[in-house]
Amino acid sequence: MNYYVYYKVDAARLPALRLSIDELFRAVKTKFNIQGRWMRRRDDPSTYMEVYEGVTDAKAFESFLEREGAKLGVPRKLECFISSETPA
Repeated sequence: MNYYVYYKVDAARLPALRLSIDELFRAVKTKFNIQGRWMRRRDDPSTYMEVYEGVTDAKAFESFLEREGAKLGVPRKLECFISSETPA
C-alpha cells in the first residue's frame, strides 16, 4: 500500500517544516522501515507531498501519521493507493 499526503506551505515556514519532515521521516524509517520522500508540485511551489511506499500495516501506519502529522501544524490530505492488480 502506498500513501500520499499533500498540503500547502507558506514559503516562510519551509525551513522549519523541512526539519520537522526530516524528523518524521526518521521516525517512519525506525518504526515501519519505510523511507518517506518529500516532493513539491512542479507548477505550484506552495504544494508539497509526502510519499510512503510499501506500507504493510495500514492501521498502525495511519494512526501514526495522524498523530505525528498533526504536530506539523498544516492541514494535510491523506490518500492511499493499492496496485491496480489487486482485486476490488
